[in-house]
Amino acid sequence: MNVSDFYFDLPEELIAQDPLKDRSASRLLVLDKVTGQIRHRTFRDIVSYLDPGDCLVINDTKVIPARLLGVKEDTGARIEVLLLKRRSDTVWETLVKPGRKAREGTRLVFGDGVLKGEVTGIVDEGNRLIRFEYEGIFEEILDRLGQMPLPPYITHQLEDRNRYQTVYATHDGSAAAPTAGLHFTEELLDEIEKKGVKIARVTLHVGLGTFRPVKAEQVADHHMHSEFYMVSEEAARKVNETKAAGGRIVCVGTTSCRTVESAAGEDGTLRASSGWTDIFIYPGYRFRLMDALITNFHLPESTLVMLVSALAGRENVLNAYQEAIREKYRFFSFGDAMYIH
Repeated sequence: MNVSDFYFDLPEELIAQDPLKDRSASRLLVLDKVTGQIRHRTFRDIVSYLDPGDCLVINDTKVIPARLLGVKEDTGARIEVLLLKRRSDTVWETLVKPGRKAREGTRLVFGDGVLKGEVTGIVDEGNRLIRFEYEGIFEEILDRLGQMPLPPYITHQLEDRNRYQTVYATHDGSAAAPTAGLHFTEELLDEIEKKGVKIARVTLHVGLGTFRPVKAEQVADHHMHSEFYMVSEEAARKVNETKAAGGRIVCVGTTSCRTVESAAGEDGTLRASSGWTDIFIYPGYRFRLMDALITNFHLPESTLVMLVSALAGRENVLNAYQEAIREKYRFFSFGDAMYIH
């Protein structure tokens, strides 16, 4: 299977640059994964597609303001640091721009010296290990100095950083938002629960690997990035009770999907667990748990398009994407949504 099989031509003007004022006002393309039938709705209509006894799985990770702008201590040259993974209390794996100026031993200064750092090593793909020096609580300093790490295709400034955060974001750790969840409001979630739908919270900290292009020509040759996930006893119980009773597991976003599929046993039972997953889902994959998916519209030739194609079939998905383009749906992180059932 070629990566080029998942290409489609997307007009640049359809890339959403700003979030809607009303989260749930976005459009919703509904795709029947069996017949390929397409319907056009508004996201608020998602309630009518969920049945009593279903379980909605949401990813409650929280995006940290992981983009730091600073200078080199010796020359004053500007430098940008993106926090990727916390290795210890004071050491982070980071992406540094420009990387050539961040050799081992380089000293960095942020916020007039409130935060300092030193490059202590170079790891996979040129990422830098930085040991930070500060007084007080790192998260509070980061909240003051850091910026939201918006995807590279978003060029507008974000006026309200909470709009790149789901209303149920709880656990700090992501470098990118689980964007399918951005459409939900607290009122909409209340309405869903009142209908008799269980809501299970899982956590997967989204890494920047989600934006990296697939460089391999063959899909099977691509190596997925690794991300940390957590499934609680309560979430596992809700999902397993739903399956046992004949209800559907509806995942909000590809990250929730990858979490439950990573933590599921061969028998389709969700296990309470935590760890790192590099699961790669593409056509031919047999889903153990997920029955339906709420997702956004993704980049051409991306692993995310491959995942939704595994659920609904490549032809159905690409046909739905062409329909979305014709109907001028908004694409990517701040764009419209898709429901595959």
